[in-house]
Amino acid sequence: MDIWGEIKNTFKHGSVVTRLIYLNLAVFLLIRLIYVFFFLFKKDPGLLEWLALPSDIGLLIYRPWTLVTYMFLHYDFIHILFNLLWLYWFGKMFLMYFDEKKLLGLYFLGGLAGGILYVAAYNLLPVFTESSILLGASASIIAIVIATAVYAPNYSINLFLISSIFGPIKLIWIAIISVIIYVLGITGSNAGGNIAHLGGAIWGFVYMLQLKKGKDLTSGFNKFLFNLGEYFKPKKRMRVTHRGNSTQRMTDWEYNKKKNIEKESINDILDKIGKSGYDSLTKREKEILFKMGNRKGKPN
Repeated sequence: MDIWGEIKNTFKHGSVVTRLIYLNLAVFLLIRLIYVFFFLFKKDPGLLEWLALPSDIGLLIYRPWTLVTYMFLHYDFIHILFNLLWLYWFGKMFLMYFDEKKLLGLYFLGGLAGGILYVAAYNLLPVFTESSILLGASASIIAIVIATAVYAPNYSINLFLISSIFGPIKLIWIAIISVIIYVLGITGSNAGGNIAHLGGAIWGFVYMLQLKKGKDLTSGFNKFLFNLGEYFKPKKRMRVTHRGNSTQRMTDWEYNKKKNIEKESINDILDKIGKSGYDSLTKREKEILFKMGNRKGKPN
C-alpha cells in the first residue's frame, strides 16, 4: 500500500482524534503551499482573512463560516505543533472515559464558545479599540483539556522537564495553571487568543458538570452533524433484477428484504419436508423449491 493509501486508510478507520489531527494538518499544509505559490509572484491570496474569525461584527455577518473554519486554521508551525500534541494527549485521555461523538461535539462547541467570547470581548470591552482576527484550534482543545480534568482531576501524567522536578502532575493542576496563564495573558500581545481560550475552558467546565448530572450538552449538535452527514451521503444504489421480459428497479434495502423473505420460505419448506416428507408439500411450495433449486444451479 502506498503512502497516500495508508493515510486514507488511517483516516477512515482511525479515531475521531486521528481525523481531527489529519484535518488540521491538511488545512495547514494547503494554506502554506498556497501562500508559497503566491509569494513567488509577490501576491497575497488573502486566505487567512477569509477563513480566520474577525472581531468586527460587520465582517462576521458576511463571513459566518469563519466561526467554524477558524478552529481548523493555523499558519505558524509551532502553533499547530503544540495544539496537535495537546489534542492527541488529552483527546486520548477523554476517550478513555467517553465516546467519540462527545469528543467531536466538545471540540466544535468549545471552539464556538471561544469564538463567541472573543467577538463579544472585542465589541463590548473599551480596552479593545482595534479589530483583529482569530485562528487556531486552541479553544476547542482547551475545552477537551478542562472537561477531562473536571471528570478525572486526580489522573496524573508526566510532563517533559516539569515532571522530572515535581513528579507526575495531576490534571486538575494542569487545568488551573492553564486558566491562570490565559487570564494573565489578556494583557499581552495575544489578548484575543487568550480570551478565546477562556471561552473554550468555560465551555469544557460547564459541559462536564452537566454531563456528570446526566445531561449531554453535545447531543443536539451531534444529531445535527449526523443529519448533515446523511444529507451529503450518496443516494442508495439501485439494484436491477430481471423478471421475464420486464426489468424492476429496487433499492438495496428492498432487495435484502426480498431475499430474507425467500430464505424464510425455503426454511419453512425444508422443515415441513423433515417432519412430514416431500409429498406433504403443496403445489405452490413444490414450485418454490423447484425454482430455488434451478437458481442455485445457474452460474453467476
